[in-house]
Amino acid sequence: MSITLGPETLRLTRRYRFCASHRLHSSALSASENRELYGKCNNPHGHGHDYLLEITVAGTLETETGKLVDVSQLDRLVNASILNNMDHRDLNSEVAEFAEMVPTSENLALVIGRRLNESWTACFGAEGPSLDNVRLHETARNRFELKS
Repeated sequence: MSITLGPETLRLTRRYRFCASHRLHSSALSASENRELYGKCNNPHGHGHDYLLEITVAGTLETETGKLVDVSQLDRLVNASILNNMDHRDLNSEVAEFAEMVPTSENLALVIGRRLNESWTACFGAEGPSLDNVRLHETARNRFELKS
């Protein structure tokens, strides 16, 4: 039996976990302004999070494979672009983008999205699935989302 598939868009979300530390501090602000704005997150020794990262891809089903995306290929891209450089790292000093940018979780979601976009076409081709969404859970109460 063969099934004829239409052009429906499917989405797949894959979860990744990583740990990182950071200090929220802007060199454009005074010490008291930083303390007032960032509170306990301005601790001079930093603090850490166990992040949950969700990457959503969208596209059409490949009729030959019955799959939207090769998840092992997605895993390799996320590992190479994100996890290998951020897991168990001090974001302020070990992640190049944060040398001049405050490593808020909002900025972290943007950096993750940019890094993935830079390598996406080389990994999946122009006709492959697209990066649909980056969702970063900082805590049980804070979640940041970047729609592509």
